[in-house]
Amino acid sequence: MAENRRVKLPRDCYRRWHDSKGSDPDIWLPLLDEPFELYSVCDGRPGAEFTAACACREDVTRYLGGLARDWAMDYFRMDEFVAQGDTVVAIGRCAFTHRRTGKQVDTRKVDIWKFRGDKAVSFAEFYDSAGLLEAAS
Repeated sequence: MAENRRVKLPRDCYRRWHDSKGSDPDIWLPLLDEPFELYSVCDGRPGAEFTAACACREDVTRYLGGLARDWAMDYFRMDEFVAQGDTVVAIGRCAFTHRRTGKQVDTRKVDIWKFRGDKAVSFAEFYDSAGLLEAAS
């Protein structure tokens, strides 16, 4: 039962995130506990500086602000969720267009959430990092 509840929490946020086209970063904040860790596969590389690791909710706000500043969301779809214990894996696809270059990255996406109770304590995202960096250059 707890696994189903943990799937529902991020699923609802993903749906709202897609519907807002990434314009409302506050969608995610109620889901997050403190401390909260975020890891993105680009890990702050040049061209994707906003993806630097996060250690708290304030860092997540910085991350989401950098994403919105540099990229326009075309779509964001998480179609499959797998839960076991305190872990939820979301599998889907998303596309963003870089605001400066006009290039699009359309990529598969896998997110791994770790929960403590009903609050997320960590998040790791995996996507086509080479495609993202190419679109940003």
